[in-house]
Amino acid sequence: MIKPISLFLLIALPLFLFGFSKPDHPSCQEKNTLSKIDRIEPPNWWAGMVDPKLQLLLHGEAIGHLRVEINYPGVIVQQITRTSNDNYLFLDLDIGAARAGTFTIQLKDQEKTILQKEYTLQERSSDPKDRKSFDQSDVLYLITPDRFANGDPKNDDLPGMKEKANRSFKGGRHGGDIEGIRQNLDYIHDLGFTAIWLNPVLENDMPKYSYHGYSTTDFYKVDPRFGSNESYLQLSQEARAKDIGLIMDMIVNHCGSHHWWMEDLPSEDWINQWAEPTYTNHLKTLSQDPHAAQSDQKVFFDGWFVATMPDLNQRNSLLATYLIQNSIWWVEYAHLAGIRMDTYPYPDMHFMSLWTEKVRAEFPYLNIVGEEWNEDPSIIAYWQQGKNNPNGYTSALPSLMDFPLQISMVEALTTEEAWGTGWITLYEALAKDFIYPNPEALVVFPDNHDMPRFFAQVGEQENLYRQGLVYTLTTRGVPQIYYGTEVLMTSPTERDDGVVRSDFPGGWTGDAVNAFEGTGLSTQQREAQAFLKQLLQWRKKSKVVHYGKLMHFAPQDGVYVYFRYDGAEKVMVILNKNEAAYDLDLDRFGEMIGEAKMAKEVLSGRSISLLGAVALPPMEALILEWGE
Repeated sequence: MIKPISLFLLIALPLFLFGFSKPDHPSCQEKNTLSKIDRIEPPNWWAGMVDPKLQLLLHGEAIGHLRVEINYPGVIVQQITRTSNDNYLFLDLDIGAARAGTFTIQLKDQEKTILQKEYTLQERSSDPKDRKSFDQSDVLYLITPDRFANGDPKNDDLPGMKEKANRSFKGGRHGGDIEGIRQNLDYIHDLGFTAIWLNPVLENDMPKYSYHGYSTTDFYKVDPRFGSNESYLQLSQEARAKDIGLIMDMIVNHCGSHHWWMEDLPSEDWINQWAEPTYTNHLKTLSQDPHAAQSDQKVFFDGWFVATMPDLNQRNSLLATYLIQNSIWWVEYAHLAGIRMDTYPYPDMHFMSLWTEKVRAEFPYLNIVGEEWNEDPSIIAYWQQGKNNPNGYTSALPSLMDFPLQISMVEALTTEEAWGTGWITLYEALAKDFIYPNPEALVVFPDNHDMPRFFAQVGEQENLYRQGLVYTLTTRGVPQIYYGTEVLMTSPTERDDGVVRSDFPGGWTGDAVNAFEGTGLSTQQREAQAFLKQLLQWRKKSKVVHYGKLMHFAPQDGVYVYFRYDGAEKVMVILNKNEAAYDLDLDRFGEMIGEAKMAKEVLSGRSISLLGAVALPPMEALILEWGE
């Protein structure tokens, strides 16, 4: 998620001051003609879903007074909900006995049909239990689509879209798109990644800063400057063919201030409205603080991020159903391998449990990772499935982003070895895994799209960079790497989103450097790219790193050692921050080494004796593996 930026506060401020309400509309009896039904959402559905219930949102001028009639075997109209806005109808259908096909929704004034719309139930593409999601065997490649590769320059500027491309402006749209990602799937596969997490791709028709994707203006439409729903599906299918899963970045906390419904809200409580501009206080402890004031909790959950991101009210049952169905729709439509949920703790917490349960009821295999940006494991663990929380809150979320471990890893790499600093910081952070119900499911990462580049965080020291990547790819959890990390993309050490999300070299015609093809890279960049590729390709085959147990030993003399092990294999990881060569006595690790005498060093291919001591190169990592 993006942090509040003061520039955003200057845009759409009147949204707070005047609120949102429906315009007055004449009833259908007062009009001789009616406009068409503007929208039906979801735009289609599937027969054979676990939940037989389907709620349709219909939007069109003065349709709220009309009667609804559907004549299709197995489709039962259970309830029609009319809101304070006469431009909406919500239809609750039971489709449990319906087969795939198309039926007609008729809107009638008494017995006269005024409007009608075709609606399609499709066959599910496959049994969701047979689909693969992401887990510890995967490595996620995080991409900001606008900044990766411009595969179709024709969609850079489109008539009617509020923001045009401006590659010279770091906060503008640069033209990267879904086609650019699709054309480079082989590059992603050859590096060794097995899943792609894209920053949001849905329509963000906002006047400024729309490239990042977190201000949705249409929940059912891919932004046409990225491509189309069909091109997104094509990307998913072609990625699957290369054993790469597609993970969708979703947001249910807020929408964009130019979302189509903001000028014609279904009801005034569709969003969280305030008499004066009120922004979230970002106090993460409020979810479980036994002493918290209710007024502070309300500000946390209902306050807006920025003026351009209206905060959605998930306590409105119609909106809650809308958001749940939208997530289910995208998983089924695009054959997703997972969801990354933005700003997980900010929406209504009880809704988030319901959302997760409903989505996973339809897709039992589906892994979902939530973003909770906090350095305290007790704050993160609160949201994980299986956590016994003192306040009784029960979460259904399988995974979270492991920010505490990321923060501790950078601190460990960049501080001197002394009492309480250096490797001990990372050692003790991992020791707190007892707080989590399932630490193995957490997503671990050196950086992401919301922080300075990892290479910058470690002072652009290649040895520290390599050790950080080794740790990320061999510790417990599901690793995620941000695009460009493989070629040492960097940034200021102070957060600068436009630079953090810089264009990937080679993604635009005429780029002097092309990392996809390896041309124009410096020696350092080529070596870094080869290093990460070697690690990823090895990790892909190492089941003990995927699912094995972990034992670590307290750091000594600037060296941190841990093991991944199961009944068949062992991997010993040695991280050395000493600036001179160091002889590591292996006797201390006898309980893990056991009777083994020799190991293979993964990065160099050398055979290493496990008897006596091993010579460690300065500021380097070793990965030793052997079988039982």
